[in-house]
Amino acid sequence: HASKACPLSLHLIFCASDFDAGTIMSAISDLLQTLATELLARNLKLVTAESCTGGMIAAACTDLAGSSQWFECGFVTYSNTAKQRDLGVPAEILNAHGAVSEATVKAMVAGAARFGDVSIAVSGIAGPGGAVAGKPVGTVWIGCGSEAAQRVNLFQFDGDRDAVRQQSVAKALEMLLGFVNDCDQ
Repeated sequence: HASKACPLSLHLIFCASDFDAGTIMSAISDLLQTLATELLARNLKLVTAESCTGGMIAAACTDLAGSSQWFECGFVTYSNTAKQRDLGVPAEILNAHGAVSEATVKAMVAGAARFGDVSIAVSGIAGPGGAVAGKPVGTVWIGCGSEAAQRVNLFQFDGDRDAVRQQSVAKALEMLLGFVNDCDQ
């Protein structure tokens, strides 16, 4: 497996060939500490909307003591029915684009944010099965934002199911931290 050149981000280095669960868990912990401080300073409440991560973001958030001051609630919307019912994702978006798509995750962000101030949404194919044409295992759409403004990015993570899910959690937290900090600009 050839080594990839990976750009440095503010907080994390994502290089799937160098994936290490201990490193990613440490990064998640560090990100959460910083995110908690920023959300508290701005008096913002976070809501999560998760599919392939199955509540891992919400669990990581609530593992942090004092999270009730900045964490509102989390949705695990694994099925399309749950995405529609709980987050208000239109059936037309799901039918036209599928659950693992930019449009769906953007709608998940906006729908979740109705219950708080900012939200994170994740939908992807963690594997080992589930791949479809154009969407291989490791394809994950991650979004963050508010009802008014959403940021959504596509990621292709390598590794097994756990690796894909852990990388998704870390990248989602990193994206939200960037969104919250950019709101001050």
